[in-house]
Amino acid sequence: MPSRAWTPPFPLDLGAVLGRLRRGPGDPSFSAEGGVWFAANTPCGPGTLHVTRTSGEVLAEAWGEGGQWLLDGLPALLGADDTVDEFVAHHPIIAESRRQRPGLRLGATNRVWDLLFASILEQKVTGVEAFRTWRELGRRFGESAPGPKPLKVPPTPQRLLGLQDWEWHQCGLDGARRRTLINAAQVAHRLEKAAEMRSRELLEKVPGIGVWTSAEVAQRSWGDPDAVSVGDYHVAKNVTWALTGTPGDDDGMMELLEPYKPQRHRAVMYLEAAGLRRPRRAPRFSPRDYRKF
Repeated sequence: MPSRAWTPPFPLDLGAVLGRLRRGPGDPSFSAEGGVWFAANTPCGPGTLHVTRTSGEVLAEAWGEGGQWLLDGLPALLGADDTVDEFVAHHPIIAESRRQRPGLRLGATNRVWDLLFASILEQKVTGVEAFRTWRELGRRFGESAPGPKPLKVPPTPQRLLGLQDWEWHQCGLDGARRRTLINAAQVAHRLEKAAEMRSRELLEKVPGIGVWTSAEVAQRSWGDPDAVSVGDYHVAKNVTWALTGTPGDDDGMMELLEPYKPQRHRAVMYLEAAGLRRPRRAPRFSPRDYRKF
């Protein structure tokens, strides 16, 4: 079992940085019990990483064929390559959120597939629906993760391409997201270059993948500080409400974020971390269960 100790030369909120990899309650690939555990597909094969913090030192253990690869990427995963020092807060609310959260950074997994898979499932549905489908697909078709924690490695593109219609249906996935997921799985080996190239445009060449999905991947895969989740049901309304007192649309949000180029997503992240969300006066969407249709 390889391990590694690393002392970050900057403030680090370990839970906040790695928590962005978790996809809802009951995520079969992630656990926050006794530190942070997560299972992943790597270029070397499946791997599990366990990360804890002792005083100023970060301790990591790894298992599986991809374990050493995960250990080698630990600093980047925890934000060592982040450009947070270049960020300038132009609004007092954002400035105060940053002051209160010096350890909030953008980490980079430097992988695409696991993140793209999860983000496609989150397209145009409620979080409840997306997380349920992620759990079902992971538990049924993910490989048991190496190591002592009972986790699942997210299903590989090859595994998903072998699924039958009834298996997709049992996991609650509708036709549109299924088609997009299959499109992505068929060219997944090429899409890994997006992390190396820092290219959202490469991801968007796949039918069904637009600016929202590519941004969600870029934020986590290479820690893109400018990848705003345009098209999200909540983000624009929350950002415009936090900065102006009135909920607005994507165009209004991007106009307000213009001074933050090339770190617009980081500005959004500080607002979200501060818990600034517009008051809700309408009933929530009821999640759909496609297994019933």
